[in-house]
Amino acid sequence: MAPPIARSPRPSPRLPQRAGQLNRGGAGPWAPREAAAGGRPPRRGRAGERGTGRRGGARRTMAAAAAPGQARRGAPMYSQKELTSKKRDDFEDILEERRLSSDLRYAMKCYTPVIYKGLSPCKPNAIKSTVLQSEQVQYVIKQLAKEMGESPDIIQEEATEILDEMGHSMQLGTIRFFAFTLSKIFKQLFQRVCVNEEGMQRLQHAIQEHPVVLLPSHRSYVDFLMLSYLLYTYDLALPVIAAGIDFLGMKIIGELLRRAGAFFMRRSFGGNRLYWAVFAEYVKTMLRTGYAPIEFFLEGTRSRTAKTLTPKFGLLNIVMEPFFKREVFDTYLVPISISYERILEESLYAYELLGVPKPKESTSGLLKARRILSDNFGTIHIYVGQPVSLRTLASGRVSRCPYNLVPRHLPQKPSEDIQEFVRDVAYKMELLQIENMVLSPWVLVAAVLLQNLPAMDFELLIEKTLWLKGLTQTFGGFIEWPDNLCAKKAVVSGLTLHSNIARLVDGHVVLNDKGVEDGAVGEIVFKHALAILMCATYRNQLLNVFVRPSLVAVALQMTRSFRKEDVYSCFSFLRDVFSDEFIFFPGISLKDFEEGCFLLTKCDAIQTSQQEIYPTDKGGVTVSFLSAMFRPFVEGYQLIFRYLSKETKEAFTEKQFIPGVRNFIFQLLEKGNTQCYEALSSDMQKNALAALVQLGAVKKKKVSNEFTYNVNQEAVNKILDMFDAGIPVQKPVAARL
Repeated sequence: MAPPIARSPRPSPRLPQRAGQLNRGGAGPWAPREAAAGGRPPRRGRAGERGTGRRGGARRTMAAAAAPGQARRGAPMYSQKELTSKKRDDFEDILEERRLSSDLRYAMKCYTPVIYKGLSPCKPNAIKSTVLQSEQVQYVIKQLAKEMGESPDIIQEEATEILDEMGHSMQLGTIRFFAFTLSKIFKQLFQRVCVNEEGMQRLQHAIQEHPVVLLPSHRSYVDFLMLSYLLYTYDLALPVIAAGIDFLGMKIIGELLRRAGAFFMRRSFGGNRLYWAVFAEYVKTMLRTGYAPIEFFLEGTRSRTAKTLTPKFGLLNIVMEPFFKREVFDTYLVPISISYERILEESLYAYELLGVPKPKESTSGLLKARRILSDNFGTIHIYVGQPVSLRTLASGRVSRCPYNLVPRHLPQKPSEDIQEFVRDVAYKMELLQIENMVLSPWVLVAAVLLQNLPAMDFELLIEKTLWLKGLTQTFGGFIEWPDNLCAKKAVVSGLTLHSNIARLVDGHVVLNDKGVEDGAVGEIVFKHALAILMCATYRNQLLNVFVRPSLVAVALQMTRSFRKEDVYSCFSFLRDVFSDEFIFFPGISLKDFEEGCFLLTKCDAIQTSQQEIYPTDKGGVTVSFLSAMFRPFVEGYQLIFRYLSKETKEAFTEKQFIPGVRNFIFQLLEKGNTQCYEALSSDMQKNALAALVQLGAVKKKKVSNEFTYNVNQEAVNKILDMFDAGIPVQKPVAARL
């Protein structure tokens, strides 16, 4: 790692502490930036070029989306982002000061965080007592005791054990220990940790006004450690964090995480009514009292591919319920985008995707991983989005009246309208995360390189990377291009940082799959797939920006027609098929199509009339590039569908499906019948299976605590024909099969 550049010391990034300092004239999280900052002009960051980013883009998107009357059923809360040149918040490097001052002094600083105005101070054990004595938990205990013929005291004791297992026990001493330790570790691992300070200003106000829910993206185990570290740095209330029960298996570390604010949840509740009641009430009690911001990951688990995973709704349902029941006036949801220039678990993820079992979380495993401290993982960017008012989102969209008709302590299944609203909010939050993800030059290099394997001329790579940079900016991508660095140096810097993935040999850039020529054919295929999947992890970060125009480009090539109706029909089909690969707001296929067409028109790739879409003379290069970028998904799904149409005759489970389809594709690769190595990814295989379930071509049912699948061969063959022949289809085609 290069030594830090010496800079003159600057004041700590601690935010002003009292509401009066930042809240003059009634400024709050929705107030203009100048008012919210007490008149302080924004500081210029050093994160480099912002491309066509949008300053406060999330703010405008939310304001438009959440305006009364705009979020009603039939007019979804998601509004297309303004596709014009705007500027996002600037970044500050919080490690800069850490390199210039004492870590011990930092850890032992006077920590007086701003807190929720309605907070009644209490200790973790007091929260547990409140939960156990709550009407909700007591009602379930009595019901279970009656049904099971047990004494309520026995059920109560079980509830106490559940709380002891899951509950956090946050202690300032442990927080200070982590602050000191993480400072040392982060300075070793990362060159910079950059955060948008204006986002921290907005978050500070939100924490004081209403209960806050933090919703970060999830790419690494570093995510929740980094977020707590960040809030401690800025003297904000530390969050309580939903963590998987697996971490409790880590001796010492599990207990330290508990004392740092982690509360633990089982991966599956398995219909355990008592566990669900205790867990839900524990989370809602912390939210109602404003005890601390609540943090969890909408994706549910780390994304192994760097693509955003489809959201899970369970915890979001829980944190929204106090608002529906009028137990809180409002709740702020805060989307947070965490972008890694190099992901710590990149090689581990590639092995997992190829079927190598994930190592179990353990203290010994963590100690073995300390060798990564000698590596350089570049820069992290953390973009704290605009707090989103749940009250504003719900205005005109949902009615809370049904909750008034039932006592609050009685379990109540959410209505279809509420479930649809929760789903829409989840997708909205993930789209806001995606909007503010930062892209490094290496992301562009990886995208170009994967289309030019096995080797690419270095000068041509630079030229294509610059071209792709311009296209990404035109599409609204948030590019971080190092200050005053020419294209050649930026590409070389990326290759140096990612030397484990690609290298420069005799003027050509090749994948770093050393030893791929040696060994058996199967071993060669595995090593090459490993290198491609690691490289694809970074290209995938670009797909979030490119997915809509790219699907239009793919549809143009598949239909071989210029009729807008045909192209849209194919686009809509592809959007449905890839609904688990990429994040689309439900029910707005036409808007997504219009956005894709607009962006392609903006870069002069296509021209449109009322009835037709056709590439321009110079647009062929762009359309071909975008189609090639998504070719691994089109070809991968074709292979997986072909396996299901020919190789599966009886019902199967996912555990049977994944090895079977992997072996099928592996054999095709060994014989040279395909070059789609990405089809070996278990993530793509699971998503393709889920797509067929949604299209009605595969039936899914639960048998003995696991799901089984039955294939409709005719339906799968027809979908496969659409891919092979590029026949335009209407949305309900699968229902007619």
